[in-house]
Amino acid sequence: ALRISNCVNVRLSGLKHFNSQRNHISIDGCNDVIVSGLHIFAPEQSPNTDGIDIAGSTNIQVMNSVIQTGDDCIAINTLCSNINITGVTCGPGHGISVGSLGMNGEVAKVEGIYVQNCTFTGSTNGARIKTWQGGAGYARHIIFDDITLINTDNPIIIDQYYCPNCVNQASNNTSAVQISDVSYSRIRGTSATPTAISLMCSQTQGCTDIRLMHIKITSAHSSEPTSSKCINAHGKYTDSIPKVDCLLP
Repeated sequence: ALRISNCVNVRLSGLKHFNSQRNHISIDGCNDVIVSGLHIFAPEQSPNTDGIDIAGSTNIQVMNSVIQTGDDCIAINTLCSNINITGVTCGPGHGISVGSLGMNGEVAKVEGIYVQNCTFTGSTNGARIKTWQGGAGYARHIIFDDITLINTDNPIIIDQYYCPNCVNQASNNTSAVQISDVSYSRIRGTSATPTAISLMCSQTQGCTDIRLMHIKITSAHSSEPTSSKCINAHGKYTDSIPKVDCLLP
């Protein structure tokens, strides 16, 4: 519906976007953009209706907005740095995502991502990083802090086997985008599924310096405790419900 391309010093506020045919807002090749006070809506089952897609951009702020779509509320793609997302309410939708990165062998470069004081309500994912097998490059210096979850399917998820609508060829020899220096802190609320934390990292590269601190995610529908699962993830956790046994306490 709206594309901002190769622009500097942009201010976008107070708009309402309803039922875009695809993604609602695209920010591409920009520097110094502040987005605030938006209400973006599309039906939960509408495909590819991302709220805000950001690519090839730096110094971007998204603040105090409500995003309810059938796909990612916000997606941060390659060649992005210094992206700050604060006070966003997401849901329904697929969460706030770094990625997808590395499709068709892409060399990804993403760093300096800060997501703070956001709420996920009934979303498919919460704080998500997603990469394709066969990619290269890096996603690093990423912080998710002060997050509220309400009935969220996958509250914390790293997926280095992202492959929608295809057969994923898991292999020890497949290259991957290197994920490192990722912090999840002060994340609380309820998960709609038993697995509240999923760190599925590449068998080739692995994820390094993953930190979880002050996490409390309980079940939305059951008295049973929530759980975590991991592949080749490395780092530390402190004060976490559920425990993340693949990381060091």
